[in-house]
Amino acid sequence: MRIAVSRLPFLLQIARSGGVLAAAEALTLTPSAVSQQLARLEAEVGVPLVIRSPRGVTLTAAGRELVELAENVEREVNEAALRVGAASELPSGSVRLGAFQSFLSGVIAPALPRWRTELAGVHLEAVEGEMPDLLRGLRTAALDLVAIERDESIPPPPLGPGVREVPLLDDPWVLVAPAGTQAAMGVIELDQLRLPWLEVDRSSGVHQAAARVRDRLSSSTTSPHRYASHQSALALIAAGEGVALLPQLALQEFSLTGVETHELPGLGSRRISVRYRVGRRPDPAVAAAVEFLQLLTAPGETAADHPHR
Repeated sequence: MRIAVSRLPFLLQIARSGGVLAAAEALTLTPSAVSQQLARLEAEVGVPLVIRSPRGVTLTAAGRELVELAENVEREVNEAALRVGAASELPSGSVRLGAFQSFLSGVIAPALPRWRTELAGVHLEAVEGEMPDLLRGLRTAALDLVAIERDESIPPPPLGPGVREVPLLDDPWVLVAPAGTQAAMGVIELDQLRLPWLEVDRSSGVHQAAARVRDRLSSSTTSPHRYASHQSALALIAAGEGVALLPQLALQEFSLTGVETHELPGLGSRRISVRYRVGRRPDPAVAAAVEFLQLLTAPGETAADHPHR
């Protein structure tokens, strides 16, 4: 037995209307066309589907089974139409995101499974770079949006035409010292530190923060070592060569063996934001990416997803 599914709606309408004439009116067809479809369906199943009487039709047991099947098919088709409609409204396209190292590894990379679920139609291309390169990429349209960092004491770089900036989070600066420093000092006070400060490359986002904090100290000494990466700073500190400021977000990426961290008053924070271009036509994929980053870095969300941040 092979049933033409296209005939099932006719039987379903007959059952709902109570007869062929009423079904034909509901389907805007002639009674003869509806009767022909019913007859062909009965021929396909090999048994009567309705019992005709002057008061209309009554479904047979086989008819009731096929009506149930027809209702299931109708429901599946309607649900599929809703899913297709919803999918067509989701953002799609490619987004090229530029970011500095700790944001890329500490925020973006862990969230990629969630991105693939929530922004399934948006293909992400992540690029690591220094802030001048990221801002240049945004100006030249090589990047669609960029995450940038700055110490709280530094004004933001000029936006430029057609560029908007959205704040994401304030990431606290943390004093990192060799393990055992607190045991030796008791209470950590910056003015009482007897350890030198590691020099930091001017290209690093830490440079301005370290200079701001050290300018307020009555005295401080400088280590002969200079670092640019957080990993190098931690290695030098673990070796007992000095202390440094590092962003709290970056610390969750590394083993902290041989060092201890201290959140002290006055260290401040680095401000992380995202910039993107605004054209005459809004890009739904970029708008969805910005919203995703805002939700991802919201205080409650951040604490839940990144308990050590």
